[in-house]
Amino acid sequence: MDSSVIFDKNVVEMVTVSAEYCTFLENSESCSQDHFIDVMSKMLPLLYLKASMLPEFDIDEDIDVKESVTEADYDYIREITARIISDQDDYLEVFVEEMRYSDTPIRKCISEDLADIYQALKNFVESFKSADNQIMTQSVAICRDGFAEYWGQTLANTLRAIHAAKFRQFSQPDAFED
Repeated sequence: MDSSVIFDKNVVEMVTVSAEYCTFLENSESCSQDHFIDVMSKMLPLLYLKASMLPEFDIDEDIDVKESVTEADYDYIREITARIISDQDDYLEVFVEEMRYSDTPIRKCISEDLADIYQALKNFVESFKSADNQIMTQSVAICRDGFAEYWGQTLANTLRAIHAAKFRQFSQPDAFED
């Protein structure tokens, strides 16, 4: 694997934006709902852009990249995010495979989605702290694959929900009201 990939401008920018996202979530406990939603409405599109520009190459199965995010870390991010977003947390998901076979909408939570994205990005950022070129290069491939296969769609869906929450004064009545 070519370790020069870790010095690529797009990789450096992705590490930077990912670190900012993770730090913001970790320190957001005292944020107001409006501020939090405003920051996410700007940060999520930037993450999507930067992730889509990562170089594409195969994962080397012989290189083991340790996951640094624990279940407690994940739960902490999900819980503080859920507290901040509170009444805006739930949204209806339309890009879920099960939706094809369902007569009822699929309910998702912004807080869980943001925690899923956090987990992928925090593991990515932490691998760069290893200063091991092989691990760092492998983490780029893992991040790019994860973006393509899972968290990129999650981010796009969550952005739609964040947009609705940000501009709620213009939106229709709550879809979950009886």
